Amino acid sequence: MKNTKNFFLNGDEFFSNQSISLIDIIKYFKYNSSLLILEYNYSICSKENWKKIYINNNDKIEIITIVGGG
Repeated sequence: MKNTKNFFLNGDEFFSNQSISLIDIIKYFKYNSSLLILEYNYSICSKENWKKIYINNNDKIEIITIVGGG
């Protein structure tokens, strides 16, 4: 597994041997992209960049979902 990359999503460690973008992660974990905030390596990442940013070793991703109520 020479090309395996590890990354952290909400504190849990994951591994991938494929090139994956932030949008790939959102789709894989079935997040509703209209109701979340994504932090990539300690910076808020805008939706326009989710398709452009690919995961590297030890990247840290935090996904915060927005929940409404009343």
